[in-house]
Amino acid sequence: MITLETPLKNLPRIGPKYVKNLKKLGIATVGDLLFHFPFRYDDYSKILPVSSSSRGDTVTVEGEIIESRTTRTWKRKMFLTEILLKDDSGTIRALWFNQPYLAENLTEGKKIRISGKITGDASGLYFSNPAWELASRAPTNTGRLVPVYPETEGVTSRWLRWQIQFLLKFNFRISDPVPEKILKKLNLPGTDKAINYIHFPDTLDHALVAQKRFAFEEMFLVQLKSLQIRSSWQKEQAVKIKFNEKLIKNFVKKLPFKLTDAQRKSAFEILKDLEKSRPMNRLLNGDVGSGKTVVAAVASLQAINKGYQVAIMAPTEVLARQHFDSFIKLFSSYKINIGLLTNSYKMITCHPELVSGSNNKMLKHLPASLCEALQAGVQHDTRTNLLKKIQSSQINLVIGTHALIQEDIRFKNLALIIVDEQHRFGVTQRAYLQQKSSEINDGLPEKIPHFLTMTATPIPRTLALAFFGNLDISILDEMPAERKKIITGIVNPVERNKTYEFIRAEIKKGRQCFIILPLVEESEILTEVKAAVQEYERLSREIFSDLKLGLIHGRLKADEKEKVMREFAGKKIDILVATPVVEVGIDIPNATAMIIEDADRFGLSQLHQFRGRIGRGKYQSYCFLFTSSNSSNVRARLKALVESEDGFKIAEKDLELRGPGEFFGTRQSGLPDIAMENLANVRLIQIAREEAQELLKSDPPLKNYPYLKKALQKFEQEIHLE
Repeated sequence: MITLETPLKNLPRIGPKYVKNLKKLGIATVGDLLFHFPFRYDDYSKILPVSSSSRGDTVTVEGEIIESRTTRTWKRKMFLTEILLKDDSGTIRALWFNQPYLAENLTEGKKIRISGKITGDASGLYFSNPAWELASRAPTNTGRLVPVYPETEGVTSRWLRWQIQFLLKFNFRISDPVPEKILKKLNLPGTDKAINYIHFPDTLDHALVAQKRFAFEEMFLVQLKSLQIRSSWQKEQAVKIKFNEKLIKNFVKKLPFKLTDAQRKSAFEILKDLEKSRPMNRLLNGDVGSGKTVVAAVASLQAINKGYQVAIMAPTEVLARQHFDSFIKLFSSYKINIGLLTNSYKMITCHPELVSGSNNKMLKHLPASLCEALQAGVQHDTRTNLLKKIQSSQINLVIGTHALIQEDIRFKNLALIIVDEQHRFGVTQRAYLQQKSSEINDGLPEKIPHFLTMTATPIPRTLALAFFGNLDISILDEMPAERKKIITGIVNPVERNKTYEFIRAEIKKGRQCFIILPLVEESEILTEVKAAVQEYERLSREIFSDLKLGLIHGRLKADEKEKVMREFAGKKIDILVATPVVEVGIDIPNATAMIIEDADRFGLSQLHQFRGRIGRGKYQSYCFLFTSSNSSNVRARLKALVESEDGFKIAEKDLELRGPGEFFGTRQSGLPDIAMENLANVRLIQIAREEAQELLKSDPPLKNYPYLKKALQKFEQEIHLE
């Protein structure tokens, strides 16, 4: 008996080769195949007689093959299969290129249906590479709305359609996780009907209602999980950290810059949260360069001053190291010990009167000027020693990667966790970190730490609810007053040399430059590295042979990246060539120019992030978007970046142009494609949240909804909310 759990390898229709290829798409069972949804539809539902068809029409024609031949064109070295199809009204040609095997199937006398766009040449109208099937078959690939699926090598949409159509005949009873009363209220179909609608819709309305139904289901699960986390979080207890107004005012007064109103407001919201016995659960959503770090420093100082510890987590070792350096500067006049703990770094700033046994061995690669300014040692330490110092509270502020809350680290009195997710703000990672942080050995019985998440990519307000429904949100939408507008321009290939000369002139003035190269293939890191090395060598040899260039890419080890970045910060490198897999989030006030190669291959938000690496000092900065595309759409998209520096506006434009799936990156979000595609539907998200709230109010443990409970557990496993 075939069920949804039946492995595809047990189906006689599907051979071992297909089973292997389907695994690449995450398809292993009958259920997986049925829930592999189309991403678009070809509309072949317009069925016309030959005589009524016109050039440019996308139509379906049914008739008998009266001529068929396959020839080889020696000039272009390709096979050409051509038939003449006749119906009661006339004849029309159909051509297929490089598909010689069709000759065996498209023989004279056969009655077939063909669907596609009609074009023409000197010999008259014809179909070019149309879809086709026998007229005796129920319409599957022609004559209807035809589903087009995500494919992989060896698995075509045509093959998927046949398999799915066959399986749908079994009329599986699929338990519906969404309560019937909600479906009725929203006029949405149940799972059984929606599965048929989404694969083989009779009308576009059927397809849309099925998509809406499954998108609602996914968003409903997200909101249920989000509300459950919020509810459990609110039941927890945290230490109350009283707001010391004098301390914070003195800290702000000593800063070498003036806080923006947005920074002041966000800092105040966080400080007020810290005063509560319920743990803070807040997102600091800021534009690049808007000053999230100093807001985090305000919160950290408040907690440390009251005798508590703070942990700051970054997604990469490089960024953890950057935070370490930043907080050393920010807290240089305070007796605060800061530890850095990652696989590659085991370091601590030591104030001799606070930490006994300090050998004051200075790190050779730390700028001497910084060490002198601090009047405190920065030294290497062993992991064992660092762990002891963390457990005894000798270290007040611990900085590291996300391993900080997953390993054998014990704190004495950890009261605040700050997570810098640096644009990786998916449902998956954030919820996982939040749950793990509540289990951390913080040394405070019956208490859990306050939790602050920071994101470097501005998130359009329309999406904040979907991804951060369980968080309070503070927004940094103002840039520091002293920041100069970065002059941004689109550069055509013919203007390349002119731009290179401009860069050389900037470097002669003592400035530095970034050159960002596109990722060749996200899955092919070696290809990307090879391309980066080749371009670096070309630039070093042919363009900037008189200058010092550095290269940084995803295959470098942490200490190698550190060395390159250290040299760049120390002005030993004029131009840093980098790939986007590396977080180039280093603060180099002297860098005033950036070239972004093949800028059209990046999203606007990502381009905005790159651009934010320059313009951090007192000098005028310039960003050059290199593109060889003549597409008016590409130009219009890049123009949005030229005209605006507002990260939130750029993010909204990016969302509008590319859709949420591209904006967030579906893999990072942890959400299925169908939910991602509907994220712009704010009303759908709001309804999902309202229904989730209503349901949890009446039945928090979901006792009356076993199918929903099971689906929620599966959802958690699939997006790793363990």
